[in-house]
Amino acid sequence: MSSTEVVTPEVPAAPAAPVVYIANLQNFVGQEVMVRGWVQHHRSKGKLQFIVMRDGTGVCQLVAFRNDLSAGDWEAADKLTLESSFAATGLVRADARAPGGFELAVRTLQVYQYTQDYPIAEKEHGIAFLMEHRHLWLRSTRQHAALKVRASVVKAVRDYLDDHGFTLVDTPILTPNACEGTSTLFETDYFGQPAFLSQSGQLYNEADIGSLGRVYCFGPTFRAEKSKTRRHLMEFWMVEPEVAFLELDGLLQLEEQFIAFIVQRVLETRQEELKVLERDTSRLEKIVPPFPRITYDAAIAYLQKTVNPESRWGDDFGGDEETALGSQFDKPMFITHYPTQIKAFYMQPDPQRPEVVLAADLIAPEGYGEICGGSQRIHDLALIESRIQEHNLPREAFEWYLDLRR
Repeated sequence: MSSTEVVTPEVPAAPAAPVVYIANLQNFVGQEVMVRGWVQHHRSKGKLQFIVMRDGTGVCQLVAFRNDLSAGDWEAADKLTLESSFAATGLVRADARAPGGFELAVRTLQVYQYTQDYPIAEKEHGIAFLMEHRHLWLRSTRQHAALKVRASVVKAVRDYLDDHGFTLVDTPILTPNACEGTSTLFETDYFGQPAFLSQSGQLYNEADIGSLGRVYCFGPTFRAEKSKTRRHLMEFWMVEPEVAFLELDGLLQLEEQFIAFIVQRVLETRQEELKVLERDTSRLEKIVPPFPRITYDAAIAYLQKTVNPESRWGDDFGGDEETALGSQFDKPMFITHYPTQIKAFYMQPDPQRPEVVLAADLIAPEGYGEICGGSQRIHDLALIESRIQEHNLPREAFEWYLDLRR
């Protein structure tokens, strides 16, 4: 006797749909995938629901037909509220009319959590209300776009400097002394001694160039100025390159190439976000070197003839003056050779005219004001000592800085 045993192979379970980011949907057209995110918009038309999902990388329209979903999934979809979190599985289709250019034909839907009483409705809100709810306002389309643009600016800053021989050196945030004047310092206790939140890392980077030649720091800085204008922020991020053996003309060339690179990089990478922000990109396209240059003397003369006849030599420029000066050109402009008396102690006086310094501010058009400032540094030990005294700065706190000149 013999017997034959028939073995039936086990059929493998169908693989689960891959979880993908909305930004990558173009790679999955015609395939079934899972996306996860939050409800940005939801409307129902009887047996058809349209759900716009946001996952941080983009937005996608989800189309749900009642006959394509189980009764439970359909009911769950119907109850979705603004900013509810959920996952959906379905077929990816290209559709130029859909938000983001793709849509998902939903087959299954899983709700993680329904929101309750979400405070920011799909309507206009006042700025005060939105600032009080900024932790949620960040989810809005415009705030999302602004943060994406900012991220591209930061990357462009690092890419340019890293690719041009600069070394990143992080400088202290708690410092023992002022950099640009004692009136705008945030003071804190440092184990029984006073310390201050940094106004700038540039003095430390002057030490770093003796080792590395070209350096930059990029981090938070603080100014204790009570103001509600966009030109006076108490906390902001600032990039500060320092270069050995660089005089004023070379500094201006570096600044204009640096700024132009950043603007053009944002234009290349953030067109959609700029559309959301309603930015006129034709103006940004003009931000290419060279930038116009005028002296402080010429700037005062221009102001006297136009917006402020009372302008006097030795005055610093406020927001109105910067707006008027910047309006002369369709790209940023340099103002050079400011009076020595209104600038920081470390700026090199012009040897031919010591009442002005070898410094420049870069003024943006469209009313944005100063976006960059720089100067040639004093190299003479005796002169920097006298400037520290003139500015009533504590000599002992700057001995290390004087060592750089020695």
